[in-house]
Amino acid sequence: MTDHHDRFEHERPRLRSIAYRMLGSLSEADDAVQETWLRLDRADADAIDNLEAWLTTVVARVCLNLLRSRGNRREVPIEVHAPEPIVSADGPLGPEDEALLADAVGLALMVVLDTLAPAERVAFVMHDLFAVPFEEVAELLDRSPAAVRQLASRARRRVQGQAPVPDPDLARQREVVDAFFAAAREGDLAALIAVLDPEVVLRADGGASRTGKAVEIRTAGIVAAQAAMAAKLAPFVRPALVNGAAAAVVVVNGRPFSIMAFTVSGGRIAAIDVIRDRERLERIDLSAFGA
Repeated sequence: MTDHHDRFEHERPRLRSIAYRMLGSLSEADDAVQETWLRLDRADADAIDNLEAWLTTVVARVCLNLLRSRGNRREVPIEVHAPEPIVSADGPLGPEDEALLADAVGLALMVVLDTLAPAERVAFVMHDLFAVPFEEVAELLDRSPAAVRQLASRARRRVQGQAPVPDPDLARQREVVDAFFAAAREGDLAALIAVLDPEVVLRADGGASRTGKAVEIRTAGIVAAQAAMAAKLAPFVRPALVNGAAAAVVVVNGRPFSIMAFTVSGGRIAAIDVIRDRERLERIDLSAFGA
């Protein structure tokens, strides 16, 4: 096994983490990392002074090309789209997921990242999430450092305005989510409103096969009313983690019906992202949920 292969494998978790934040898809992230390896294998690795920086630039360039190609093919819907979630059973994360979610990239953040233009997304992810200097990002995007600063700043404002920072205490997150489902089961509208942030947003993505595939509603009163109507699903809720945060998988008749990802911020639910896309649901390993 070559030395540069060993060094690449050491960098693989970080490269996959970058690619997932860029693309919002685990399969595309793995493809981007594999393409990065192929480019390294074809290069003169001994002539590369800083392999970590070289790999970071290459994987970012591969992701940028994929984002641009995706936009040209109009594969991403204009309305709300939930990126591919990382779903696991409630409890400690496995080493692979822990590495991938090292900086607590919640699903709400991924939803907002999906609304950014490719250059904005690259600038924000590379600089704000992985501390790559603006000068290096500028070379990647073929823009001036000042222009890249503006791109990152614009993306940052959108993220800060639309993606609340999750509370760090996972046990507290779970208490809040459990209180939400308890109130839904009882049809207790007042208790539901109490556990929701006044400006809570609920986004539902049913995938490309559903009519009216994306829904977004806001404010505690409206979201609480919707939750109370869905109380009949409460018996089928299984606690889960989505992107490392308290969540639920709804399992009906042995099949996944939906994923519900929660962003708990300031002790209240600030965002709920619901996925009912059959393609993404089929990837869940239900054995981890006793199904």
